[in-house]
Amino acid sequence: MKACVSDAKEGENPKTQGNQTALTGQAATLLALLGIGALLANLGRPDAQEISFQHFKTQLLSRGLVDKVEVTNKTTAKVFVRTGANRHADTDGFQTPGAQQEKAAGGSQYKFFFNIGSIDSFERKMEEAQEDLGWSPSSWVPITYANELSWQQELLRLAPTILLIAGYVWFTRRQLGGLGGQGPGGRGIFNIRVQISVLDKNAKDKIMFKDVAGCDEAKAEIMEFVNFLKSPGKYKDLGAKIPKGALLVGPPGTGKTLLAKATAGEAQVPFLSIAGSDFMEMFVGVGPARVRDLFAQARAQAPSIIFIDEIDAIGRARGRGGFAGGNDERENTLNQLLVEMDGFATTQGVIVLAGTNRPDILDNALLRPGRFDRQISIDRPDITGREQIFRIHLAKLKLDNPVEYFSERLAALSPGFAGADIANVCNEAALIAARAGKDFVSMVDFEAATDRVIGGLEKKNKVISVVERKTVAFHEAGHAVVAWFLEYAEPLLKVSIVPRGTAALGFAQYLPNENLLMTMEQMRDMTCMALGGRAAEQIMLGKISTGAQNDLERVTKMAYAQVAIYGMNKKVGLVSFPAEDGQFSKPYSDETAQLIDKEVREMVNDAYERTLELLTEKKDLVEKLALTLLEKEVVNSEDLTEILGERPYRSAELRNIDKFRDGFAKKIEDAATVVKDAAAAAAQEAAKLGKQVSGTGQPDLNLNLEGKVVAT
Repeated sequence: MKACVSDAKEGENPKTQGNQTALTGQAATLLALLGIGALLANLGRPDAQEISFQHFKTQLLSRGLVDKVEVTNKTTAKVFVRTGANRHADTDGFQTPGAQQEKAAGGSQYKFFFNIGSIDSFERKMEEAQEDLGWSPSSWVPITYANELSWQQELLRLAPTILLIAGYVWFTRRQLGGLGGQGPGGRGIFNIRVQISVLDKNAKDKIMFKDVAGCDEAKAEIMEFVNFLKSPGKYKDLGAKIPKGALLVGPPGTGKTLLAKATAGEAQVPFLSIAGSDFMEMFVGVGPARVRDLFAQARAQAPSIIFIDEIDAIGRARGRGGFAGGNDERENTLNQLLVEMDGFATTQGVIVLAGTNRPDILDNALLRPGRFDRQISIDRPDITGREQIFRIHLAKLKLDNPVEYFSERLAALSPGFAGADIANVCNEAALIAARAGKDFVSMVDFEAATDRVIGGLEKKNKVISVVERKTVAFHEAGHAVVAWFLEYAEPLLKVSIVPRGTAALGFAQYLPNENLLMTMEQMRDMTCMALGGRAAEQIMLGKISTGAQNDLERVTKMAYAQVAIYGMNKKVGLVSFPAEDGQFSKPYSDETAQLIDKEVREMVNDAYERTLELLTEKKDLVEKLALTLLEKEVVNSEDLTEILGERPYRSAELRNIDKFRDGFAKKIEDAATVVKDAAAAAAQEAAKLGKQVSGTGQPDLNLNLEGKVVAT
């Protein structure tokens, strides 16, 4: 959500402009500091030339140009050269600029210097040099000693380093927003004012409720808050009080933040948005201070709405997740939030919305009425919700058919998809079409995008041996044949032996109906369907491979669920032992655990024997389908019907696979035929039994849980 500024140029982001200006100023200031440091480093240097002792001896001392030598700080020898007339030699070759004018003035001037190793060594060398020149000790060059400490020189020497450090600290503070100040680069670690996003009422790209689909119930509840803020009179006249807060709960990608953005777009009141992690800092007291500041700003603009995204960052239940004292700052922040929402000073005119996908870890005090009065659940959309979401995203694409044609079929093709997954599928389809140079996005592109999202990237160039490829073909053919000939197995849409993702060498894609309940017979058929790959390898190849690992994991979970959770085993009984995370002990005895393991093995073995029996009977169809897979690599439902024949079991209800093929609006003639045939069969059976039927002369027909027509 972008916050807009009224005086910004149209089409430009004011925040980006401010950041660019700040960065430009920081860079210019840093360069200026570096330049000043370099200038100061050159200032204060002595106007003297550094020479060696040999040069001093041969060119200065031997010519009688040296007036005296001063040793400073026991390390440096300063050479003072005569500036008056000299009886020994000319000094033109060693004079610095302006020395010619100084000759007549007399005296001496500091012109040269050199470093000495030690005082004793230096004095010995001076004595030897002057003795070699034949000078008497009375005419030797005098040597004096001095200790110098110039604060100016020391400061100039350290100035470049100081300036560099100061520049680095200043630049860092500007980037962090300052230690307690308001810098444009970001939020300071000591800054108690939070970085709040406030929606501009005149923004052109606002998200409205019409842009949110697939969660009608949640949208209706959120709209109550907006309606109360827009027209509170009709509620107050009835004595009603608007809830103080609502918690948006749901899996990732279901549209919690999008719904909050739509609330911001619809509400004609200030909308303040912040992330839960923005309250947390490494310094004590900053979190509670930011909570107080946030609510102070909201009260100043009341009526207003606060939205806290990912509130579990600060709302985790107190006393969990660490040793004593490890969560004091987070708990203090939570306590301050609890007080601000419903404490001694009641908050008037401020509604708090929050989003999380972990409601189970939130503190109970946060969820009680008076704070978050409502928990609005936003689940993954059903087929109707997915169709609505597809309509919104498809409206932005260039399609070769009407939007309704795609939305109905794609909604059936994507069971279990969240809103973010649907947006990803639409975008992937457009990218695939653009990559192929098409002018429109077609159904083929959407199917490829769905395969990409479900199975991962297609890897046709992956090196697979002939034996492995054959094994994968028979494995997937086994899954397909078992699913085709079992009554409660999920409808098969596609079989592929093209490698995808990081590990999958092939896959069978099903279109399950979105059942809320499952019977024991359904779970039994699904277990057999999962074991079809391993059974086909054993029957057709005479050996088994590691390719059934994922299938065996699914079978194990389903079997343990039937025995230990759903109470579907006679020997274990009507008990339920759901597995819980972090559980150190089991709520049943070792004897019960052994019984559960035994029953699970028997259940899986029975399902495997049933699968072997079915595939042995359909062995020729398994081989035919496997050979087709080796030839075509991908076999769709039409090819499966041609190879395996019509599926022997048909449902009276409109299934997802039927909706994918024909859309929602078209009536499925096969389903009508099933109802008609079932009615005739029921009438004949009733006539045989002499059963009385209703006044119309036809039996009453009902659907059982599996969608089969039965006479009553």
